[in-house]
Amino acid sequence: MRLGVLTGGGDCPGTNAVLRAITRKAASDLGTTVIGFLDAWDGVLEGRTVALTTDVVRGILPRGGTILGTRRGSPLDYPDGVDRVRQALAEHRIDMLIVIGGNGSLTVASILHDDHCIPIIGVPKTIDNDVMGTEYSFGFNTAVQIATDAIDRLHTTAESHDRIMVVEVMGREAGWIAMHAGLAGGATAIAIPEQPFDIEELARLVARRHDRGRYASVVVLAEGAMPIPGSLDVPTRELDEFGHRVYGDLALHVTPKLAELTGFEARVTQLGYVQRGGTPTSFDRVLSTQYGLAAVAAAIDGASGTMISLSCGEMTRVPLSTARGVLKRVDVSQFAELAPLLG
Repeated sequence: MRLGVLTGGGDCPGTNAVLRAITRKAASDLGTTVIGFLDAWDGVLEGRTVALTTDVVRGILPRGGTILGTRRGSPLDYPDGVDRVRQALAEHRIDMLIVIGGNGSLTVASILHDDHCIPIIGVPKTIDNDVMGTEYSFGFNTAVQIATDAIDRLHTTAESHDRIMVVEVMGREAGWIAMHAGLAGGATAIAIPEQPFDIEELARLVARRHDRGRYASVVVLAEGAMPIPGSLDVPTRELDEFGHRVYGDLALHVTPKLAELTGFEARVTQLGYVQRGGTPTSFDRVLSTQYGLAAVAAAIDGASGTMISLSCGEMTRVPLSTARGVLKRVDVSQFAELAPLLG
């Protein structure tokens, strides 16, 4: 059996650890070299590959990003895209393609398998933790830790200057990072895309905290959070070339309004891409390794059309279609008693 692998979507801490595990497992159990396609589906369509051997993946466990490179896009965007995928797999004698990606990449993988009978196994990869069918995707723990560390540091500055610190974190459609980092960092309030927030309620919450003698407030906003219609003017979110809404700069609109309503100084910190760059946490290194090993085991079993899933601490398999075109979003009711959630 020969395996191919690609990494799609945004870069994510732990991706290299998955590649390392796949390569080492394939070498030991199958005695074969893994063919890596460069720059996601572009590498498949353009025939750009690299042979992944144990020597190639040596030392990449703690490295962020992906040694294969990654881009957005899909072979389904081209009239002959599916045929070119088949041709690439045939040329390299690949029996199973392992697709490591988020919602977009896994949706494409599901369509290629279900509608075109291409042998594919999926591995969920996203810092947003919004892939349906698995409890946690690798990269999420690292992103939360980075955001939590930032919140911890901002608390001291806020206390020193009696300021409100508004922290904007990633999370376009799902607020998992904001929720977990806000809870871990003791945020005054958290706003997530799943529930529109009231800017005046936020101001009252912050003012009440200061009235009780607390001289600092940290507000955590997911980039995709939205105010209740009519409560705060924010720019209309346009679509990028892939049809995704363009987010960002919500905190730049919330912060001055918050200062106006409360009378306190307010400052903005936008963490941006720092959340998904750099070294993965030890948790994500182990989780990524488990995902990689499970992907090869599924390939050996001929389990095409499945996605590797973390369930109750165990690696399992679910239909690849589980993640097709849907997002796993925060169940607000589960956090109602834990989090100072706005809305």
